[in-house]
Parts: sequence; structure tokens; C-alpha cells
Amino acid sequence: MSIWKKKSIALLLSEASDSEKGLKRTLTAWSLIALGIGAIIGAGLFVRTAAAAANSAGPSVTLGFIVAAIGCALAGLCYAELSSSIPIAGSAYTYTYATMGEFLAWIIGWDLILEYAVGAATVGIAWSEYLNNLLVNVLHTSPIPYELCHSPFQSAVVNGVTVSGMINLPALFIVAVLSLLLIKGTQESAFVNGIIVVLKVSIVILIIVLGWQFINPVNHNPYIPEPTTYVDNQGLSHSFGGFWGILGAAGTVFFAFIGFDAVSTAAQETKNPKRDMPIGILGSLAVCTVLYILFAHVLTGVADVNFFRTKGGEASVAAAINEFMVGHKWLGDFVTVAILAGFSSVILVMLLGQSRVFFSMGNDGLLPKVFSEVHPKYKTPYKANLIILVIVGAFAAFVPGDIVGDMTSIGTLFAFILVCISVIVLRKTEPDMKREFKTPLVPLVPIAGVIVCLLMILGLGWPNWLRLIVWMAVGCIIYFGYSKKNSKLNNPK
Repeated sequence: MSIWKKKSIALLLSEASDSEKGLKRTLTAWSLIALGIGAIIGAGLFVRTAAAAANSAGPSVTLGFIVAAIGCALAGLCYAELSSSIPIAGSAYTYTYATMGEFLAWIIGWDLILEYAVGAATVGIAWSEYLNNLLVNVLHTSPIPYELCHSPFQSAVVNGVTVSGMINLPALFIVAVLSLLLIKGTQESAFVNGIIVVLKVSIVILIIVLGWQFINPVNHNPYIPEPTTYVDNQGLSHSFGGFWGILGAAGTVFFAFIGFDAVSTAAQETKNPKRDMPIGILGSLAVCTVLYILFAHVLTGVADVNFFRTKGGEASVAAAINEFMVGHKWLGDFVTVAILAGFSSVILVMLLGQSRVFFSMGNDGLLPKVFSEVHPKYKTPYKANLIILVIVGAFAAFVPGDIVGDMTSIGTLFAFILVCISVIVLRKTEPDMKREFKTPLVPLVPIAGVIVCLLMILGLGWPNWLRLIVWMAVGCIIYFGYSKKNSKLNNPK
């Protein structure tokens, strides 16, 4: 039994043929751009922008967005090639299984939990904050008590008294509701998803256009702060300002770009993958990057860094509008209501993505069979969804949002690095394989993608490196204790 045994391309393609029969090539480049924008614009923009400005870069968070976009574009080109070559569920997990063997496939599958499951928890926590904002500022009712909507590791002064969190019940609630919807098989229709996309983009454009006149030039001076160390209210140290501050911001706001890889999974349903996949991936990234830079410029101009550190919280955008954009409270209300709907769709997609990865790993024997068991009536991997509910619910209920957000970023960056390496390896091992789209300038583009992603990981700081190392150590224990012995590829019957 070799931990480096690879799943043959022929086997993967036969699985793709068996599991995805009947898919029609109906998507155009514009369809893919719309899909990408819908997947990308979510909690990251409305929550992580303020966190990056407060902890890492101040106004130069805009430069962090540019660095993150470059890393995503380089990885996106690699995703485009792999998704058109190996069109099967599992994403980076499947690509790694075909190119670098079972052990690294397990590592990336385990790592994808940080992207999907922990990412869903991050958005759930943001949903909780905006729910409170809705109750107080829109419906004018009492907020949910601090103890019941914050992690035990968080504390704040409420009415002159220091209060500590106990459990984030709203975040747990939304994760549970959407997990149960997935078990029943309820999916967003293209119509509903289209409405949510229009809402998200409309919010961003409205804030940019209306907020521009409220920019205070003082808040942008200096644009790149001098390098210092900032200690947040949780006692965590951050490199603020200068080069490392921008890199730290890039690693933080990178969460705002997560989702563009969803475009790559639609390769088999695209009319002309060779032309449309790069347009869809890079087009959606380009549109979102422009919106993100303008949005960050306006937000950091409307409110100063100290506001985001002390008053903004997770609902920073609505709070900044209500406090600094006089006469536009309606916009803050609109932001709160629409973002709650948008966050719900993002959580749903992330939970769905996690169940697909677990389902693939269960089918391969790397996880217990329970993960690949399908409900007799609803035809969904319901047991996997219930297990995901417990995992995501625990993170959402008991871990602070900034910590899980950075864990999601570092996990996804690690996945992107392996995807970039996979392109190089596959070019060497399978030179004659049919490729609908080819990443240009190989190996320069994949290597550049690896370097940029590594720089963003470095910018996230040692606490997040440590969390990733511990997470991977736990994954290795599970692999050698269970997965290696039960792998269907290594233990054929």
C-alpha cells in the first residue's frame, strides 16, 4: 500500500461519465461571469474589509485587495485547465489525487474543510451580527443579549459592565436551518440566485456612489501607515502598516474572493470551455476586484481606523453608514436586510460544497462509509450533512469570527498552492491528455501563483500558521489511523 498511489485519469473520467451523464453545455462566458460574481461577493467584502483595515493596513487595504486578486487570478488560470481536463466533483481534492497521490489528496481534502466548513461558520457569525443590527436599527427592538450571540472567547463593555459571551445562538440557528434544507434537497433556483446577485452588486454600487461624497481626506492620510504592532481587544498582535501590513490585509481580505473557484466546476456545462472558462474566471475576478477596491476606498474614507477597531464590529458597513453618512439611514437598513439574504445563500453554497468533498472522500474510502450514504427519499448525503452541521455549528457557536475567517483564508491559500503545483505535475506526467484550456506560460504562471499565495500565508501571521499545522497534524493522525487502511484505491476487493 503506497500513500503516493494516484487515481488514474482514465478512472476519474469514467467516474465523471457515470456520475454526470446528461449535463448539457449551455453556459456562456457571460453566464460564468455572473456565476462568479454571485459566488464571490458575500461576507468577505462586508466583514473582512473592515477587519483588515483595523488590524493590518488602514486605508491601504485597497492594495491588499490587489495582491489577493493577483493570487486568485494566477490560481484561477490553473483551475481553468484542471477543471476542463478532469471534470468531476471534488475540486482540488480530485486534482491532487490524480497528480500527487492519495496522501496529498487526503491532506487537501482535510484542508478543504477549512475553506467550506469553517468558511460557512465565518459567514454564520457575520449573519448573527447583522441580525442584531436588523433588530436594533431597523426593527427598533431589543438586541439579542451579548452572552447569547458571541463566542466564550469574546467580551465587551455593555451598559458599563464587562460581559463575556457564552454561545452564538443565531449563528448556530442559521447553520442548522440551512443544513436541514440541504438534507431535504432544497436548492436555490437560478432565478432566486439571480435576484441575490443583483441585490449584492446593487448594495456595493450604491455604497460606492453615495458614499464617495462623504469621504474625509484625513482618514486616508497617510494612505500606507508606518509599520507598527497593533494589539486587538482579544490580546492578539498584528503587523500594522507598511509592507507586512498590506500582506496581512491581503491574507485577510482574500476571504472576500473565495468562491471564484466555483466557476471552474462548471467546465462540463460550458459551451466553449477553451475560450469561456478563462473569461468567466478572470472576468468575474476583474469585476469584483474593481468593485472591492472602490468599496474599500470609500469605506476607509468615510470612517477612520479607530472606528473599525472600537465600534464597527462585524456589522461595520451598516454602522459606518448610520454614523457618518447623514441622511442615508435607509441605505444602512437596506444593507442589513439584503446582506442577511446574501449571507444565507453563501452559507448554503459552502455547506453544499463541504458535503460534496466529504461524499467524494467517503466514496474513496478515506472517510467512513457514512459520509457517502444517500437518503432513501431525498437522495442527499444526509448523514454527511448532519456531521457537517455539528462541525460548522460548533465553530459558529464558540469561535470568534476573525479567527475562523483567517483559518478559512489560510486553508484556501494552501489548496490554491497545491492546485498550481498540480498543473505543473500533470503537464509532465500526462502530456498527451486532452485539455480544453491550457494555463499560459507554464511553469511560470503556476510558480507565480504559489509564490503570491505563500506571501499571503506569511502575512496572516504565526498564530494562523500554528492553527494550520495543528489542523494538518490531526488530519495526518486520522489518515494513518483510518484512511490508509480503508482506502479503496490501496485496498481493492
